[in-house]
Amino acid sequence: MMEKKTIDVRLLDRQQTLDALPDLCEVLSDCVNGGASVGFMLPFGPDDARSFWQDVAEAVGRGTTLHAVAERDGKVVGTVQVGLATKPNQPHRGDVMKLLIHRTARGLGLSRQLMAHVEAEAAGLGRTLLVLDTATGSEAEAIYPRFGWQRAGVIPDFALFPDGRYCDTTFFYKRIGPAE
Repeated sequence: MMEKKTIDVRLLDRQQTLDALPDLCEVLSDCVNGGASVGFMLPFGPDDARSFWQDVAEAVGRGTTLHAVAERDGKVVGTVQVGLATKPNQPHRGDVMKLLIHRTARGLGLSRQLMAHVEAEAAGLGRTLLVLDTATGSEAEAIYPRFGWQRAGVIPDFALFPDGRYCDTTFFYKRIGPAE
């Protein structure tokens, strides 16, 4: 009989993000090496991800970013962030960033769980609108409409894939609370 793996989804504070650096670095490295256009170029290893996650921890500490993880048996295998817009004319908005699932943990519903968690947390902080962008034609692009996100449009050649090819980017939005 196969043992069921325990999945936990939770927000991390600054110190917890720093404590999880080895797992977070592995997840980001795995995704970049799997072709995800998330801002990094090849070659890219876990050590290359360290400064990125340290910056995330500092943003969490400042209260400008929510950082959620999915853990399987205590090991981080998925992560997502919400940048909380800080401009005076955008107190209602957040930017979903870097939904990353380690390739060994895909197909377990972690993307849905992480997104539901950060949407609820952002709504609890008074955010009513979230936005995100993702590589056009990617597996990631296909999941957002299933989670209730609306496609806003595509910008050609917006970014690069890790191997240097141009990447079109699709923008999405989701209302998570009533507009005031």
